[in-house]
Amino acid sequence: MQPNRILHPELARGLAQLGHTDVLLVTDAGFPIPRDANVVNLGLVAGTVDVLEILRVLRQHLFVEEVRFAREVKTRYPALYSQVQEIYTGSGATFVPAPHEELVSTWAPRAKMIVRSGSLTAWANFALVASTDPFAWFREEEMVEPLPTYLERRQRILRNVVPDFSD
Repeated sequence: MQPNRILHPELARGLAQLGHTDVLLVTDAGFPIPRDANVVNLGLVAGTVDVLEILRVLRQHLFVEEVRFAREVKTRYPALYSQVQEIYTGSGATFVPAPHEELVSTWAPRAKMIVRSGSLTAWANFALVASTDPFAWFREEEMVEPLPTYLERRQRILRNVVPDFSD
């Protein structure tokens, strides 16, 4: 057994297969999953495993450039919003609002993997857009100018920026 590693074999395998811009969708217990989706169901019983637990673990194992979720989370579930902000502070990720219908119709079919939680929290559905390590690519010794998106993410990480989206 490896210390501090994901033990669930399907989840570990799925994360290892993610590339830049691939989508990982983390959902609550009731999210409608597309028929042919690659699903890792971590819901044991109602309320557990919680979506926030999953996001915390994924934060340690996955570079994310974008987190999409329902705008309502910010106003209707400020505690959830605050906890998601805390998880992604200093990650360089940006928050992008997405209507729930868009998560269902666009992001779920696009997801390379869907992780279903046991959460019974409304709108606790998050599309994570995978990234690369912004410090590992475009190294100074290579004399290649980094893309602006990499420079921006590096700055958000170095400044320990708290992600937010405006209403």
